[in-house]
Amino acid sequence: MVELILILISAIFVNNFVLARFLGICPFLGVSKKVETALGMGMAVTFVMTVAAVVTWLIQYFILIPFNIEYLQTIAFILVIASLVQLVEMVIQKVSPVLYQSLGIFLPLITTNCAVLGLAVLNIQKGYSFLESVVFAIGAALGFTLAMVLFAGLRERIDLCPVPKSFRGTAIALVTAGLLSLAFMGFAGLVKG
Repeated sequence: MVELILILISAIFVNNFVLARFLGICPFLGVSKKVETALGMGMAVTFVMTVAAVVTWLIQYFILIPFNIEYLQTIAFILVIASLVQLVEMVIQKVSPVLYQSLGIFLPLITTNCAVLGLAVLNIQKGYSFLESVVFAIGAALGFTLAMVLFAGLRERIDLCPVPKSFRGTAIALVTAGLLSLAFMGFAGLVKG
């Protein structure tokens, strides 16, 4: 039980996919102008990451390894992730058209979000059990969502501040992302992993 808690805390804070591993930067920068949009994207990525971890683990240990076709791992994992993203896109379009419009092109881009593929590959490389993989996926997704929401909140506050003209827009966003990443690196050493 302690091991699972350590995996969860490590994935959220210490080895945050966005701020420590620098995976998933595209949606992090693109969909983080408003907290509501960032939260919606975080929820979509949470669903995709968690289900992708379950399905890819099963595919790896019940299909790829028994048939000795591990070289197809990347293709199989990308197909799983693309299918899950299509499902999420259809559900969000049906349930919340406003959120669907605000996420725009970034919703289908979850398919190419390297954080999702990175999670699936890391689960296999680290040799996690099925339960450990699910906990790692939930932690990574919560860490992704936390980073997105914190960054969106900071960007909303910055928009209200008198920022020098040369720093407006992307420049201040990148400086803010760097400072947020430095703040998260303060968690290094909290948990090994």
